[in-house]
Amino acid sequence: MPIPVLICDDSALARKQMARTLPKEWDVEITFANNGAEGIEAIRAGKGEVVFLDLNMPVMDGYEVLQTIQQDDLPALVIVVSGDIQIKAHERVKALGALDFIQKPVSADAISNILQEYGILTIALGEETNESPMIEVDLRDACQEVANVAMGRAADLLAKLLDVFVLLPIPNVNVLEVSELTMTLKATEERSTVSALCQGFIGAGVAGEALLLFHDSSFKDMAKLMGLANPEDRNTEIEVMIDTGNVLIGAFLNGISEQLHMKFSQSHPVVLGRHCTVNDLIHDNSEKWSRTLAMEINYRIEDHDIQCDLLLLFTEDSLPTLNFKLGYLFE
Repeated sequence: MPIPVLICDDSALARKQMARTLPKEWDVEITFANNGAEGIEAIRAGKGEVVFLDLNMPVMDGYEVLQTIQQDDLPALVIVVSGDIQIKAHERVKALGALDFIQKPVSADAISNILQEYGILTIALGEETNESPMIEVDLRDACQEVANVAMGRAADLLAKLLDVFVLLPIPNVNVLEVSELTMTLKATEERSTVSALCQGFIGAGVAGEALLLFHDSSFKDMAKLMGLANPEDRNTEIEVMIDTGNVLIGAFLNGISEQLHMKFSQSHPVVLGRHCTVNDLIHDNSEKWSRTLAMEINYRIEDHDIQCDLLLLFTEDSLPTLNFKLGYLFE
């Protein structure tokens, strides 16, 4: 009798990748859920004896799913599959009852090893039985999943350097005009002021700029975490921005390059503006961007008044190459 397996992830690409890495000889019936609430519903319906669970999802995230399973004593063996590779994330999901943790992007060997380690892998003799349902994946979804994995790499590095836990959002990915970018950012921060750092990057057929928006209210706490003296000094603020930018931008671009099998060269960071509104910042630099693919991630540090927005703005000329590279992930 097939084992009911649930794959719970808001990314169609991630669901497809997860399904195709399951052992072909494993006798399973696969169900998909787009968020944690759908996942809990499927588990209650008996469709999730084994669950592969993402952490960053809308409606109900993976932590909330694990809490609900634990509180309601639901019959589910949960393996977390996430781009958030922070050690504290591992510790938290284990404390909430997860069997184990697999890093995105998943590999068939990692899945098979864990299934065998916990005695979950049962094989129907004679033929391959695992036939995954068809999943349609669009390029925006693929780009968002790539950003999700890269975001986790950057957060993990920052967490290790500062001994903190970085709270991760669902990445926002859109192709838009610079005027739409202004409205998107203004919608999240209408009143507070920011300081900004910009760093160009270029690869084979792909170019753009990484923009780090550092909320001014965050400087003092970040300087203390970094062990810097005179946290309110102008030079200290610039040092905080550059050091944070080196960590987040570098790790994020490395995360993208690993997934798309391409290398990026980075220019020296440049301070774009200090203690200004997002509207002024974008307006003063609007000639640098027109139509762009924008990846936006808001990083926050738990128990500290620290948050910064990382934006990767790819040139319009980069879109064909990105589409081509992302297309390989569908196969």
